[in-house]
Amino acid sequence: MWGGNMAKSNLTLELEREIWEATRKQGVFGCFEVTMGWWGKERVDYITYDTKGIWRCYEIKVSRSDFRSKAAKTFIGHYNYYVMPKELFEEVKDEIPGYIGVYVKGACVKNPKKQKLGIDEQVLKNSLIRSLSREFAKQYRSGDPSTVEVLSRRLRRMETERNRYRADYWDLMQIGMKKYGLRWYREGTE
Repeated sequence: MWGGNMAKSNLTLELEREIWEATRKQGVFGCFEVTMGWWGKERVDYITYDTKGIWRCYEIKVSRSDFRSKAAKTFIGHYNYYVMPKELFEEVKDEIPGYIGVYVKGACVKNPKKQKLGIDEQVLKNSLIRSLSREFAKQYRSGDPSTVEVLSRRLRRMETERNRYRADYWDLMQIGMKKYGLRWYREGTE
């Protein structure tokens, strides 16, 4: 769903969800697996562009061997980041260049320094547009392009209902404690 690659590990998918949630803001546009140029050999794991013209590139790393691999790390944005588990960050933090930021659990734990773009901005825009079109086409071909919105609305309704039930439960607990002199016991305490 997130990046389209079925061979991704659960940890990779979790890191993708975390960075997507962390960057999902009004005026920020992002896409996973953006190949640079028409026949490019470099691919950014996740890239965002905002209404202020700032490009951010994110490389997802799940292990020390992944972090140290010779595979290209496409740090071509104004700001560039690693996205990794906390344990990996603690293990490799001294190896991360000063200009690269780091996200752990959806939070920026190391700020990057602004850089000049490493590629022509028009190439970045074309690459992002092409990748966004690819993602839209995949969803449209799924046969029900509105599925995500339908499920999102259903989830919001269920969260509202859960919160209402939780509030009702606590109100009833308070009434019972006052009216009947009930005490609240936690398991294992008396």
